[in-house]
Amino acid sequence: MTKMENQESRLWESFDYPSDTFLPGMKLGWDLRKGLNRCFTSWKNPDDPSPGDFTYGIATELHSYPEAFIWKGTKKFYRTGPWNGLRFSGSPDLNPQSAQPVNALHGLKERKFGGFIHRRPRDYCDTYGLCGANGNCVLSGSPVCQCLKAFKPKSPKLWSLMDWSQGCIRNKPLSCHTDGFVKFVDLKLPDTTYSWMNKNMSLKECRVKCLNNCSCMAYTNSDIREGGSGCAIWFGDLMDIRNFPTGGQDLYIRMSASELEEKEGHKVKIAVTVAAVLAVVSGMLLVGFYICRSRTKLKGITQKLGHQNNEGQKEDLELPFLDLSTIADATDNFAINNKLGEGGFGPVYKGILEDGQEIAVKRLSKSSRQGLNEFKNEVRLIAKLQHRNLVKLLGCCIQGEEKMLVGMNPKISDFGMAKTFGGDQSEGNTNRVVGTYGYMAPEYAFDGLFSTKSDVFSFGILLLEIISGKKSRGFYHPNHSQNLIGHAWILWNEGRPLELTDDCLGQSRTLSEVLRCIHLSLLCVQQCPEDRPSMSSVVVILGSDSALPQPKQPGFFLEKHSNEAHCFSSKLESSSTNEITITLLEAR
Repeated sequence: MTKMENQESRLWESFDYPSDTFLPGMKLGWDLRKGLNRCFTSWKNPDDPSPGDFTYGIATELHSYPEAFIWKGTKKFYRTGPWNGLRFSGSPDLNPQSAQPVNALHGLKERKFGGFIHRRPRDYCDTYGLCGANGNCVLSGSPVCQCLKAFKPKSPKLWSLMDWSQGCIRNKPLSCHTDGFVKFVDLKLPDTTYSWMNKNMSLKECRVKCLNNCSCMAYTNSDIREGGSGCAIWFGDLMDIRNFPTGGQDLYIRMSASELEEKEGHKVKIAVTVAAVLAVVSGMLLVGFYICRSRTKLKGITQKLGHQNNEGQKEDLELPFLDLSTIADATDNFAINNKLGEGGFGPVYKGILEDGQEIAVKRLSKSSRQGLNEFKNEVRLIAKLQHRNLVKLLGCCIQGEEKMLVGMNPKISDFGMAKTFGGDQSEGNTNRVVGTYGYMAPEYAFDGLFSTKSDVFSFGILLLEIISGKKSRGFYHPNHSQNLIGHAWILWNEGRPLELTDDCLGQSRTLSEVLRCIHLSLLCVQQCPEDRPSMSSVVVILGSDSALPQPKQPGFFLEKHSNEAHCFSSKLESSSTNEITITLLEAR
């Protein structure tokens, strides 16, 4: 709309009031001339164009490093990360060549950004502030939230329960002018709400600027093109940081002098250690070369492995020890063509001894966490067990850093982390927790306590995965930050459990059976082990129509102010392995 006498003067234009659709020529952000903050607003639903819950726009802080946000109501839901000259720092996969230009107003200035022709949030780490202040979201990590180096969880108890909202605090306080900086790479830059930017400063000038301001917590280049230019600095806590495998940006974070001294001292120790190791290794190589030339092959040397049993009685085990060179000859020097596969502790090779005997050699990987004690444990258990599904042990090799088991037909043989159980035991504990996050029971994952009810918890997770068609690890829901268990628990309490089912089931599903399986899965994943049914009871439940008790709060459910009594795994009571029925708490 323009004046008749002045066609250049616009009184009103629709582009000042965007709806939910981006059109060429539109501008986003705060326009001080018109007093308008242009942003996109979602529809309430596909059939109702009234304003919905989500808003997309540019942050309005005039002196900050500009970036785009998605708000859900008044809360930040997702942010793109600041524009670095090529792309938003939170979208390293965005191709600048294919992006549509977006004009953004920042005060009185107009800037041109690349478009946003991609869907966000895309994964778990895209959730705003998932790891809290000074936390770093690593999608491939276990757990995904980790404190930045030189930081620790503000609430270790909540952090262990996977509630990361409290974030992290520094290990040691800052002392202003004696502080320094540590470089972090491949990051999504923090929330720029409390930041400052100058496009004309170099990185060195930026460092001095930040160091002279005791409130400055981090700095970096504001533009990464042509080697980097400009300056962006952050004040206060660093929010919503995530790590990318590649394509992220560098960020220099302020550290206390004592932290830097420890880091430098560690580097010196590493350098000295490496030099000493190289000298020792060189000497050993010379000695080894001399020994190899002078010695002959030793075959079939028999040694004794002893161990102390629980009653303090010593048992001796006669076991043939094979020479490393014999095994190397049998496997053609561990040729890749002879590799049968690879387990949790190392690869397995097939081979043929000089007498024609076919063997399978399990070679412990140097990067494995299994040590000499676990290796001896594995030898002792397999040598004493006789079962059609277990490998028959022919011998072993412990020479230098090499640890190998030599058996016949390869079958089940992972006994390195095995623990013997008494016939009357129903629970135990271990100092070495081994398993996959997302499937381990909470009392085992946090305290190393295990029982028959630990497997029941894992069964419940698998049952939820089958019903929903979704994996427990990496589960993401746009409306909340709960895991798969928490999502199922929310739907159950809201009376919508059937929404959990996979659409692929289609008409083949029987609603009553699906509902019973959901009910059973929630019984299996309850927080307290004694509340879970035994596996024999699970079999009875699956084959009957008997009424079931109401499930209690599941493990790993993230709820901040729960009035329900928590069950700590350190108070785990013995559970009966003969349990067949479950108390009926409600009528059918």
